[in-house]
Amino acid sequence: MTKTQTATDAAVSDVFREEAGRLTAALVRALGDFDLAEEVVQDSLVAALEKWPKQGIPDKPGAWLMTTARRRAIDIVRRDKRYQEKLAILERTPLSPEPVETDDRLRLIFTCCHPALSQEAQVALTLRAVAGFTTGEIAAAFLVAEATVAQRIVRAKRKIVDAHIPYRVPDGSELGERLDGVLSVLYLMFNEGYLSRGAQVGMRRDIADDAIWLAGLVAKLMPDQPEVLGLLALMKLNVARSAARFDAAGEMVLLREQERRLWDHATIAEGIAILDRAGAMRASGPYQIQAAIAALYSGAPSWDETDWHQIVLLYDALQRMADSPVIRLNRAIALSHFAGPAPALGEVNDLAMTLDGYHLFHSARAELLEQLGEPVLAREARMRALELCQNPAERSLLERKLRA
Repeated sequence: MTKTQTATDAAVSDVFREEAGRLTAALVRALGDFDLAEEVVQDSLVAALEKWPKQGIPDKPGAWLMTTARRRAIDIVRRDKRYQEKLAILERTPLSPEPVETDDRLRLIFTCCHPALSQEAQVALTLRAVAGFTTGEIAAAFLVAEATVAQRIVRAKRKIVDAHIPYRVPDGSELGERLDGVLSVLYLMFNEGYLSRGAQVGMRRDIADDAIWLAGLVAKLMPDQPEVLGLLALMKLNVARSAARFDAAGEMVLLREQERRLWDHATIAEGIAILDRAGAMRASGPYQIQAAIAALYSGAPSWDETDWHQIVLLYDALQRMADSPVIRLNRAIALSHFAGPAPALGEVNDLAMTLDGYHLFHSARAELLEQLGEPVLAREARMRALELCQNPAERSLLERKLRA
């Protein structure tokens, strides 16, 4: 493949990701049929993929895709008597490629992330409808069978119809809860990319980047929502350290040992600026606090200069907003860095009942036991962590420590 072909393919991919949500949203609004709209969008993207590498990307790719989609939709509905009313709507309604569909894309995102759908289905449907992924691309990204992803999408679209899930942005008191659901889906997607739960790869940067793109889209469409900005800042601050998280052999490098010159300091600055925008709205939330913690990690000149006391105080605030055993575990780890391993181990041990099946609980406990001069107990804890862990980079790190 030539450099020109590679550049063209990358440009086409960028256009698809930007325009897929606009196309689907406009067609769902015009047709009132999610399944048909998505079929038309996929056909239009395939047509572009066939023609643009040969003919070049049009000056107005969004207009080209919208025109192609409208023609394809008319062709389909003409062949089906059930769609005669929709045909009349299509023939008299222009589908504008201009950004007048902002609310449409928000409607689409909230529909894809409706709580009536399983989280796996929400992720798959969001990537398919909003970001323009094919079923095969989603399957490859999450290392599952294509048939499994296809089934999730089919069931999700059927559920939307059968449960009469409305194609709208929630309003009033419902908005906050539903927005939390959307952000949870995006954060789940990001975390799966940032540190995979599967046994094949340590990190999937492509999935993390797609989650950041989607979070950026929501932030652009809902600029007055501070928690959206908080999540976007959190993602950027974390992904900025990616280049230092694994060595040349793919082995995981812990934060203490990372070469900070490899961090993407421009992205760190961008994340902090986004967090400052959220903070100016004076409505703090869990994602903003997590982003503030990440900012303290990323802003410290060295491990020894990290402000662990401030990080513990932020975890205290986070607990008051969204308490969970994992947050308590992370607080205890931060506590150990300025108060010592003994008080931290006491807090970690208090979580044994709720986190016994969580590998990071056992690996954190092993570190603290080792610092307290308990090598036998530390080894037992590390062995338990290895039993529970699937991520290959984390497993390799645990095995190295067991051999030491």
